[in-house]
Amino acid sequence: MPSDKNLDLICLGRAAVDIYAEQIGSRLEDVSSFAKYLGGSSGNMAYGTARLGLKSAMLTRVGNEHMGRFVKEELDRVGVDTSHLITDNERLTGLVVLGIKDQDTFPLIFYRNDCADMAVSEDDFDADFIGSAKALVITGTHFSTESTYATSKKAIEYAKAAGTKCALDIDYRPVLWGLTNPGDGETRFISNDEVSAHMQSILGDFDLIVGTEEEVHITGGSTDTITALKKIRELSNATIVLKLGALGCTVLEGGIPESENDFEVFTGVRVDVLNVLGAGDAFMSGFLRGWIREKSPEQCCAYANACGALVVSRHGCAPAIPSAEELDYYLEHAHEIARPDLDTELNHLHRVTTERLPYDWQDLCIFAFDHRKQLFDMAKEEGVDPSRVKPLKRLLVKALNVGIKEIGDSQYGVLIDDTYGQDALNDVTGQNMWIGRPVELPSSRPIELEGGRSIGSRLKTWPKEHIVKCLVFYHNQDEADLRAAQERQVIELYKACCASGHELLLELIPPRDKEFDDTVYTHSVQRFYNLGVRPDWWKLPPQTPSNWAEITKIVDQFDSHCRGVVMLGLDAPMDELQQGFNNSAGFDIVKGFAVGRSIFGAPSREWLAGRYNDEQLIEAIVSNYLELVSYWKKRQSA
Repeated sequence: MPSDKNLDLICLGRAAVDIYAEQIGSRLEDVSSFAKYLGGSSGNMAYGTARLGLKSAMLTRVGNEHMGRFVKEELDRVGVDTSHLITDNERLTGLVVLGIKDQDTFPLIFYRNDCADMAVSEDDFDADFIGSAKALVITGTHFSTESTYATSKKAIEYAKAAGTKCALDIDYRPVLWGLTNPGDGETRFISNDEVSAHMQSILGDFDLIVGTEEEVHITGGSTDTITALKKIRELSNATIVLKLGALGCTVLEGGIPESENDFEVFTGVRVDVLNVLGAGDAFMSGFLRGWIREKSPEQCCAYANACGALVVSRHGCAPAIPSAEELDYYLEHAHEIARPDLDTELNHLHRVTTERLPYDWQDLCIFAFDHRKQLFDMAKEEGVDPSRVKPLKRLLVKALNVGIKEIGDSQYGVLIDDTYGQDALNDVTGQNMWIGRPVELPSSRPIELEGGRSIGSRLKTWPKEHIVKCLVFYHNQDEADLRAAQERQVIELYKACCASGHELLLELIPPRDKEFDDTVYTHSVQRFYNLGVRPDWWKLPPQTPSNWAEITKIVDQFDSHCRGVVMLGLDAPMDELQQGFNNSAGFDIVKGFAVGRSIFGAPSREWLAGRYNDEQLIEAIVSNYLELVSYWKKRQSA
């Protein structure tokens, strides 16, 4: 494997969008809702290898529309080089609609008539780009038309000249070769002499060839596996990896054995299958992780089999592929994990290393105005209709937008409710801003959730970037029944967030009617960890330095992937907040503040009463916000 390359691999081929049925066991005709994922075999491999720590690049085309931008953004999110992902103004991004009927029935329909990725051209790349990678990976579909064949051959020509290895994922879909009716994407094998001859014409170009038994049959021109493999070997000196489904795989160098009984089979762990779609792309991603790093065949197959096993136990393909940390953990503990889909630690690792949006939040100046009861009461006290709170919240967004122009390189965010702030939420969504959104019924104790107990159905309507914020008035010495009710609700909310993929911020405030000291925070944080709740975020009042040290210790012990803590304000005077910020200096777990009434309280009352106009409101809020930001920045340099 060449060592003087900037990229580990370039994936040339399909990049599309998978529209996955959410109802399991249903005919595709009866499905009522779908999830949207990155798709296409090459796109999945570029994505999967990037997740596994390789420097991958995508060479393809997408349409100049929402789905094309989604594909690019998903690849960018995991660090794939998309400098040669070309936007095609004449064609649409390919789509695939998929269902999961049972373990043997996976209906799917390819919507790929003249799609963008099949228009990838020799003009889309040059020799320097192809030569910058250790390996070029091409899928069989991109040899199925005259134009994609020519494009792929040109890329191979550049690779050979630069010493770049070439790998083929056979990726045989009869429908994509025009061998079935357009609606039959499920059929995996149809024998065809023309396809076999066409595939055989390219085999000599490759250093690695990977396929299932059916894919080896079409490539080798025989339904007898040994005969097909011998034909491939006659035409190519490549390493051949034969996937054997649940049995594992074998790696063939040199001569082909006379019998399949002579294969050295590298077995994986057995798992309950939910969805085989995309398992091959995950397998290839894992194998490439080892092959490009020149690991032994045994290690390459261990990566590949484990990736495949994890994906078949989950919904989707690209999102189901593990991270490097998750894969290594699984390989170490696979003998203990009979059901990967049910294993708590494995699912937590998948959640925190793959599902989160890839923002490195370190310096958060969050303007919190998710207050509902307080602003409702304020409006009533000033004798105005509480409906005035809705336009007020949009003005608070405008004030933040003015303020963030003055905060330098600090990060910013908002906490906004959907009771009065839905329009304000719509204004900020999609701006790469930290966005929190409350679910608790204001002032409830024991905690109740707005909209009833069906929190999972409510979260399905939320954008993925919205962080679920739940305030609990909690004391670890509460009466047993009260504490149990609160803890049960938080556990159910945490499970709902794990299922929906939303991050969870747990805010803890001791009730005013009970005495407490600093230990209430450390005890309460540890209590929720002991219950199996691992929030992505904590929101806590300012602490003493000694308490920050103890909270850091607890969080590190239970969840090293915790995003951190943001400090709340409790309508405290500015000088108290300044002291609270100073006390957090030097504690990396504290990522910023999320303060509201200290910023908006007095100006909002003036506006509701008609004593401030919009401009005066915005000016006063910006002043308060920037004062708080200045305290935070001084804290950082203390």
